Amino acid sequence: MFHDLHDRLDELAVFHDLNQDKVFHAFHQLLRITGERGIDWWVRKTEFYRFVTLLYQAHTDNWTKYLKNLVLSTETPCTWFTVNRQEIPENIRNSARRELRYLSKMAGISSQMMKQHYFIMGYGEFTGHEGLGADWQAEEIDLEKLYFERLANIPKYGFGIWTKYHCFQMKISEQTEKGYVLKPVSYPDTISLKELVGYDRQRKQVVDNTKALLHGMRASNILLYGSAGTGKSATVKAVANAYADEGLRLIELSKNELHLLPELLEELNANPLKFILFIDDLSFQENDDNFSALKAVLEGSISARANNTIIYATSNRRHIVRETFSQRAGDEIHRNDTMQETISLSERFGIQILFDKPDKNQYLDIVRSLAADAGLKTDTETVILKAEQFAMRKSGRSARTARQFVNQLRCEEYQNMLDNLDELNKSIFFNDSE
Repeated sequence: MFHDLHDRLDELAVFHDLNQDKVFHAFHQLLRITGERGIDWWVRKTEFYRFVTLLYQAHTDNWTKYLKNLVLSTETPCTWFTVNRQEIPENIRNSARRELRYLSKMAGISSQMMKQHYFIMGYGEFTGHEGLGADWQAEEIDLEKLYFERLANIPKYGFGIWTKYHCFQMKISEQTEKGYVLKPVSYPDTISLKELVGYDRQRKQVVDNTKALLHGMRASNILLYGSAGTGKSATVKAVANAYADEGLRLIELSKNELHLLPELLEELNANPLKFILFIDDLSFQENDDNFSALKAVLEGSISARANNTIIYATSNRRHIVRETFSQRAGDEIHRNDTMQETISLSERFGIQILFDKPDKNQYLDIVRSLAADAGLKTDTETVILKAEQFAMRKSGRSARTARQFVNQLRCEEYQNMLDNLDELNKSIFFNDSE
């Protein structure tokens, strides 16, 4: 059985790229030596443990789930035709179905099945020091059904690397023809909408606009501006997290990558997913080339913005371009035209949302809500008093200040608990000694 399955897997065409994965390749090799007679036991044992080691290093002991995720995230000719809204040719579809049936059998092979085969082959798995102690999990699975269901819902799940990550960073790279790479973020900020307190009206505008994008409507680019620490960036990240399962992906880029926006938009245009292009803390100096690049993309470029992308930018100032008093006074005859140029970029965002600094009542409401979520034991009056003192020592009231205060107070409560526990232990010790 194992040797025949190995031969079938040698014939992979649609899923040929699976062999580039080291865990898959190790199992493929294990099938080969397991199905052949005349191979030394120590060679078999070495290959057995090489596979188990690689599987464990991939942070799992479930071979079925590992192979399922690998199959569903591998780009194949089937995904290419689906993404480009073309019918998959019959020969390719039939080959894919046949290969997926072989892969389903492969995914269902457990360590116990492998050991039992060794025992039948006369290698005495359970004898002395030659036994195989490591194990992995496996169960039956229908990869053929799962794969074609995934293709039918590719606008929701994506394909290739887009199935494994929902946050990416754009990085300039001279090693690629496009001039950039999209680096997946393995551990993105997990902030959720329910964790954000205050600014409900502003946040609803961002959520509603994002839903419009997900429903295939023409959504607007948004500029979120206002005081530092008010939750502008957190709002964008929380929205991206909230709708990742509905086909939303976030790509963060800095001001230095803005000149590559046309190439990025061209790449994303054919992608069935929806994208937020996120530019955090945006500002420009006078005569900055990136200013013109972003301005052209927002409105006026010959390359129209794709219907599946929107730009969300945050800034501490509405007019984004830094000005000096001398520039504002100026000595140009057409000074008004110059001033209009500095504000033209922000005006090209379809929606502009102000996150202003909270007043005392709003700040304390945020503190009380965060304190309740954190389960703080300190009485409310003390929390309010300390929160105001904390804000005075910091740069003033803000949502960020409130969160920093609650985190600090939680640490203080925890330390006090440890100190009290230590005193209790000392008391018990000395009483016992007497």
